[in-house]
Amino acid sequence: MNDNELIFDDQLNIESEEESSEEDYSEDFQIDEYELTSSPNDFNIMTINSFIESGAIIIPGFQRNFVWDIKRASKLIESIILGLPVPQIFLYEEAKNKFLVMDGQQRLMTIFYFIKQKFPKRERRTELREIFSKNGNIPDEILFDEEYFTTFKLSLSKTKERHKNKFNGLTYKTLGEYRTQFELRPIRNVIVKQNVPKDDNSSVFEIFNRLNSGGINLTPQEIRGSLYHSKFYDLLYKLNLEPVWRKLLRTEAPDLHMRDVELLLRGFAMMIDGDNYFSSLAKFLNDFSNKMKKITPDKIIFYESYFKSFLEHCSELPEETFINKKTKRFNTFLFEAILFATSIDKINNNQLYSGKIDLSKIKLMESDSEFNEFSIAGTTNKSSVVKRLEIAKKYFI
Repeated sequence: MNDNELIFDDQLNIESEEESSEEDYSEDFQIDEYELTSSPNDFNIMTINSFIESGAIIIPGFQRNFVWDIKRASKLIESIILGLPVPQIFLYEEAKNKFLVMDGQQRLMTIFYFIKQKFPKRERRTELREIFSKNGNIPDEILFDEEYFTTFKLSLSKTKERHKNKFNGLTYKTLGEYRTQFELRPIRNVIVKQNVPKDDNSSVFEIFNRLNSGGINLTPQEIRGSLYHSKFYDLLYKLNLEPVWRKLLRTEAPDLHMRDVELLLRGFAMMIDGDNYFSSLAKFLNDFSNKMKKITPDKIIFYESYFKSFLEHCSELPEETFINKKTKRFNTFLFEAILFATSIDKINNNQLYSGKIDLSKIKLMESDSEFNEFSIAGTTNKSSVVKRLEIAKKYFI
């Protein structure tokens, strides 16, 4: 295990959240009635690629990162060359020549990268996502930078010589006679447009959630990020790139499945609403996310300034302050309890973080047998969370 690998102390209770997620999400919403039009189109590969290059296809903020490995991406390209069925792609027409990807991002970006003959390095994918969102595509100076990409050569089965896959090792340029075949293969695209209500595009989140919660491997936070996408979530994504935060987590690259964003969400939820915590944790985070959709731009600015001021004080702490000494994992319980206890009064009075975070108190709390007792079993039960926050108050208030 790499010591610098990000590991979360309690695994964020992902397993328990997944078990309860369907119930939690369905209970949180009163679904509106919509009037939609859906237009099926069979675009060929080059048309799809031109859409991506022109910036007409947009990867919205609620979509997860590109997570496919080279083998899975190669299988898709092979399927297209062979003419095997490829799942349809869902796009949402947000405006004229602006299409949000609701389902099919991994397939679209695989096609784009294959034609560019570039495959993104795993540790650079979140950064590439930011670059793509900012520019509407990936500039050539980035595409040809070996810090970001390796060459996209098809990686297919390499069994016995007589069964050798003839496409293995090929690139877009070396496809030979199969290149035109690849370029002209069609993929079904369904373009959805919301007609009613006219004053929002809320159906896009509902469609995204329903397309992606039926068995595909989205994490609870990835689903939550789509359902509750807001300016507050944009702030979380922004803060997730803060150098001091990355240093506390001991990893430079953001997590592809947004578990670090979930840590931030959890910290904010405890900091602002910790006194009102209820289980399940998933429902608490869902309700908090829904609540934060309605906060004012002034509050967004304040929360950004506040958390940055907190991080500034954390920068004076040793790097491993929030790392469990035994497990080498990020100690979620310690972090969120200290954030809560040192912030609650300041947040309530709209004050930025001030004073010093006392390292000796953190160490005392870390070794507090009662705190550790409530950090072992039933960790997201209301009684355990309330007790941990009370203990933190005892040390820091």
